[in-house]
Amino acid sequence: MIIMSVDLGKARTGIAVCDKTEFLASPYKVIFEKSPQILIKKVCEAVKETNAELIVVGLPKNMDGTEGESAQNARHFAEQISSLTGIKSVMQDERGTTITAHNFLNNTNTRGKKRKNIVDGVAATIILQDFLDARKLHIQK
Repeated sequence: MIIMSVDLGKARTGIAVCDKTEFLASPYKVIFEKSPQILIKKVCEAVKETNAELIVVGLPKNMDGTEGESAQNARHFAEQISSLTGIKSVMQDERGTTITAHNFLNNTNTRGKKRKNIVDGVAATIILQDFLDARKLHIQK
């Protein structure tokens, strides 16, 4: 199944997809958009472009596991995307993914404007890979 993930941001939103075998998540694109209405339209277009069959949206929980305004916004966003595309969306805890993305970019010595432009795509990839890994563990039990 082709699964697409979304790392929702206020100015940049990362998109990642996996292959049909659900083995590997890869960055797809970063959408630079501040308008929520236009962002929803662009994410729906990405769903169609990738032929996604499931959408994973990063859930920005607080470090203590509680959910604040950002988490509520992400849930609302996921509901809107599902409603408009007819494709199920699920939430994936994204705590620490941006830090991990920055660590990956440190290891590849990616700096400056290039780093700023791709970190959200890397974070979306981490969200999706975490989802895929958890899914495999659940299936194997």
